[in-house]
Amino acid sequence: MQQDSSQRIIQGLCRWIDAASPGAKLPSTRSLVAEYSASPVTVQKALRSLAAQGRVETRPGVGTFVRSVRLARAHDYSWQTGALGAGRSRSVQMAAALRPARPGTIDLSSGFPDPQLLPERLIRAAFSRAARNRSFLTGPAPAGMQELRAWFAAELAAQVPASLAAPTPDDVVIFPGSQGGLSAAFRSLAGPGEPLIMESPTYWGAILAAAQANVEIVPIPSSSEGPDPADLERAFAQTGARAFYAQPNYANPTGAQWSRERGQQVLETVRRHKAFLIEDDWAHDFGIDSQPQPLAAQDEAGHVVYLRSLTKSVSSAVRVAGVVARGPVRDRLLHAAQSESIYVSDMLQAVALDVVSQPAWKSHLRDVTEQLGSRRDLLLRSLAESAPQLSVATRPKGGLNLWARLPDGVDLDQFARRAEMEGVSLVPGDELFPAEPVAPYVRLTYAGRDPGSYPKAAQMLGRLL
Repeated sequence: MQQDSSQRIIQGLCRWIDAASPGAKLPSTRSLVAEYSASPVTVQKALRSLAAQGRVETRPGVGTFVRSVRLARAHDYSWQTGALGAGRSRSVQMAAALRPARPGTIDLSSGFPDPQLLPERLIRAAFSRAARNRSFLTGPAPAGMQELRAWFAAELAAQVPASLAAPTPDDVVIFPGSQGGLSAAFRSLAGPGEPLIMESPTYWGAILAAAQANVEIVPIPSSSEGPDPADLERAFAQTGARAFYAQPNYANPTGAQWSRERGQQVLETVRRHKAFLIEDDWAHDFGIDSQPQPLAAQDEAGHVVYLRSLTKSVSSAVRVAGVVARGPVRDRLLHAAQSESIYVSDMLQAVALDVVSQPAWKSHLRDVTEQLGSRRDLLLRSLAESAPQLSVATRPKGGLNLWARLPDGVDLDQFARRAEMEGVSLVPGDELFPAEPVAPYVRLTYAGRDPGSYPKAAQMLGRLL
């Protein structure tokens, strides 16, 4: 009965609004109650419904009015061109992996896993327990919570041979996500105007961090086997660089995992030049057909600065990463962290530690990697059947992405735009090259929402090609 009364009021007011001028004030609630013989609650419900439809607008203390139409006008922000000056790099633009996909689009571009791949129950319980802990009223530790630093150190120590010294909690600095760790490492180990060697293609966030740190990127090609040690040797010799950024396990975007021999060759080259390897183990928790093999576990002399993030495997809302660095470089990284963010939220650190300390965490990771393997294989099969023009050289043993080459001559930007218009979002590969792209590539994630739509997405891409 109340629903019928509300609809009757809405229909009557719609006729009144259509006849009224924009900005006209509606009758008061008391008048509407009398006119429609309805309760004030029913009248207010009808007005809220009209406001939600955009027909009226309520001004507290004044009344309800017919919504005025705002005429479109061109914005003039030209003054900002002179105020901002030249941009540092094209990489400061928002990457496709961060741009939200249009509603209804099949998402093959997201940089974050499907919520179904996250430990929701563990996260909810961890936040609940953390909220009841009064220890957060004390001052924060600049390097991070001792218990969380101990966890990061123990995770790496578990893979260190018995003949080498294992890292300790004092070697760890906690950062607010991997981006903060990369920024601090680039500023601390290279610095403005100094060379930094980097795989090409590579993670767009590393390119962005390098641009923000004003370092000079020295790209070296990297294949499904990783970089050629001879190219790395030449880059060190020619530039005098002090650091090399790389992803030895499940590289983003190529999915490559270095062999043990390749890793040893790279590590020997870094040692010979008395340089640093910034090892980004971003996908440590996403090994599908293999286990990650951190090079940091083979180094006790402080050449490897090891970065491991929990943002993707725990939750994007829990931005926590640990950097393991031995020797004076650890103090330099801590200083960089303090100068940028002072400290990481104790609440987020406690939640992250709670989640990864639960017995269910390991079983969750086993389920996730099984799901990722199923998703990866489904997307690969779908592309092979419906879009064979897309060449995927590497079947990744872990990670979240496929790296697919388009046929020569295809306009990458036009292809990406048309794909989105057809209902498939993807990441254009030129965003992932620190120098000029060597060929048209796209990055396709198999960790996004609705994996059942992968065959349909492949059919759309095949038609476009």
